[in-house]
Amino acid sequence: MIRRINSDDNPHFFFLNYSVADLKVQNFLVIPKHYFVDDIIERRKPLSETARRAGWIGCNIILKNIPSTGKIFFVKDGKVETSKNVLDIWAKTAFLANQKKEARGWTIEILKIVDQIADKEFTLGEVYNFEEQLKMKFPNNNFVKDKIRQQLQVLRDKGILEFKGRGVYKKI
Repeated sequence: MIRRINSDDNPHFFFLNYSVADLKVQNFLVIPKHYFVDDIIERRKPLSETARRAGWIGCNIILKNIPSTGKIFFVKDGKVETSKNVLDIWAKTAFLANQKKEARGWTIEILKIVDQIADKEFTLGEVYNFEEQLKMKFPNNNFVKDKIRQQLQVLRDKGILEFKGRGVYKKI
């Protein structure tokens, strides 16, 4: 699966859940292919020797490791989203498809951190609180705070965040 999501022709993934009782779609969403990075794939244990496909190794897609901007709903909580809304959300993060894998990984990690901050407005200091986590994720980068600021600027320039001044940002 890792090879597949890292290939040049990896697919977008669609997810659907529905109510068994009334057979109505509850949620239908797409996760664009550029959100698939290695840490969203969890390797499962190989099938036992007694299984028909003994030794086969499956995987799980860890949806909680995908930032909210990467979950584009067509139907959410039983309500159909407008096509304009779907297209606007898609367009806002389409720039990720053109980024190299490492740069995209940084942007996605910062998006996940922003998701973890409960308030709509947050400070640079709050994002800096995740510095150690980012150092573990990107051990070859010795300038994590600089990279955080750079990625916040990228998200600002792409209209995902608004810079309010004096280290304060707002989620759009």
